[in-house]
Amino acid sequence: MQIYNLEFTEQEIREAVAADRLLSMEVEFSRICNFHCSYCYVDEKTAGARELSREEIKDVILQAKALGARKIIILGGEPSIYPHLVEMLTFLGNEGLEVEMFTNGSGIDAALAAILARERVRVALKLNSLDEGIQDQLAGKKGAFAIINRAFAALKEAGYPSKDLFLAVSTVICQQNIKELPAIWEWLRAENIEPFFEVLTPQAHAVENSWLNVSPAELKTLFARLSAIDQEKFGRTWEPQPPLVGNKCMRHQVSCVVTATGDVMPCVGVTIALDNIRNNSLASILKNSEVVQNLKNYKETIKGECQSCEKAAECYGCRGAAYQLTGDYLASDPTCWRNAAAKTS
Repeated sequence: MQIYNLEFTEQEIREAVAADRLLSMEVEFSRICNFHCSYCYVDEKTAGARELSREEIKDVILQAKALGARKIIILGGEPSIYPHLVEMLTFLGNEGLEVEMFTNGSGIDAALAAILARERVRVALKLNSLDEGIQDQLAGKKGAFAIINRAFAALKEAGYPSKDLFLAVSTVICQQNIKELPAIWEWLRAENIEPFFEVLTPQAHAVENSWLNVSPAELKTLFARLSAIDQEKFGRTWEPQPPLVGNKCMRHQVSCVVTATGDVMPCVGVTIALDNIRNNSLASILKNSEVVQNLKNYKETIKGECQSCEKAAECYGCRGAAYQLTGDYLASDPTCWRNAAAKTS
């Protein structure tokens, strides 16, 4: 089974954990973004004087590679409008690293789409609704729907999706789109586009916009329906399990996040700055972090219903949701329908 959309096997993950190695790293090139998504995990979307230089970004990528990372996931801000994106993609390609980029599509025209195809970049295009009004509302930008669709057309013209050119659609599950998600799922599957559907992490802008919230019971119903669609129409079998639809999140075993200012965090949801790469090496930060070690040893450290859950051997819930809602990154995931507290909500 593939885990966390990283194409790593459970054996590869176990071996990486045992050797204190990475398999991937998520990195922000910049926090500048032209959308104002109502659910965004980033509080501030303007560049600061403390943002990493290209040289510093390249250095931490090489550090991750030395630790075993084979894949770099580019986050934002919005990567497609980062002025040095092509340079960075070429660098990553020359280093033999697989690249995945999450993007709202703003900077993807025919020229950039061709470069993405040349570098075999895995593209995850952010699309939350096929209704223009809803999409623009969620993106916090009038015209967002048109921008995303122009990028989609440019990517298709460049050859996405195909055997060598992976294309996904990244979608957050919220109250505004939940009714149309089964239809979107079927459409994506029919187009050979991978659906990256995930439960909203209650942080930053999502906390301010409670109108987005979906209950654990609603999530359970949606996950079950999508699982049934996959089994009946596409011959894919998976057990409904949050926080990722049709997938498992074990990112804390093999990955980390480096922000645009150099802070190292377990993931975008567990917003605990372990240290900064300007102070210490990535290897030292990860090896000496109590937080990282606790997350790697989750079977012993996790608390409450998540520890006693029948899925505890293969799942630790969403650590980001647990941290954002309880202040404890080892607490039970309050958004999971398997959680006793969630069941009574």
